[in-house]
Amino acid sequence: MSDRPTIAVIGGTGALGTGLARRWALAGYPVVIGSRGAESAAKAAEALKDLLRQKGVQGTICGAENVEAAKLAEIVVLTIPFSQHADALAALRHVVQGKLVLDTTAPLVPPRVGTVQLPASGSAAVSTQAALGEGVSVVSAFQTVAADKLQALEPMDGDVLVCGNKRDGCDRVIELVRATGLRGLYAGPLANSAAAEALTSVLITINRQFKCQAGIKLVGFK
Repeated sequence: MSDRPTIAVIGGTGALGTGLARRWALAGYPVVIGSRGAESAAKAAEALKDLLRQKGVQGTICGAENVEAAKLAEIVVLTIPFSQHADALAALRHVVQGKLVLDTTAPLVPPRVGTVQLPASGSAAVSTQAALGEGVSVVSAFQTVAADKLQALEPMDGDVLVCGNKRDGCDRVIELVRATGLRGLYAGPLANSAAAEALTSVLITINRQFKCQAGIKLVGFK
């Protein structure tokens, strides 16, 4: 699996980051766990190594502070709360030039996380592209996937909307989505990420109502 790109999961000690890191590592991708503290990143990396050993899977896993993690990877995945979004982008800007950045951010603003509150730019992903510059290929995905389900490693059925201004970057992310066990669908330019980001609040409302972890599934085509 050495031909697979190294993935840095920024915020990889959080719920979504942990779930994605587990799935990609088990699928054979080298993974770098990023965190604001190197010690917590190292602990999370050791836990992931233990999981791989239990599953009988060989993998390349390490942990590092977020900026150092981004330096080590070809693909950088943002799995950070919206409240930390702007600061993280400022710190990472100089080390992600020329790379693919996958932004999973949903613009949730507590305490009203069940209400859609998109930023002035139109979406978090559009803000990411503006902050990082045109030297970075930004793709948006995974806003409608339950972190707990990713972590559980059980089979999942659902779709992930993948938005980006460069189709080759979207195709690479669709491959990463497939590696998690889900279906990735190209959903248009980065501006269309507003729809996926808004769906996060809609799904939170549904989950609270029915005490579930709903996702999305598009029908009517093969």
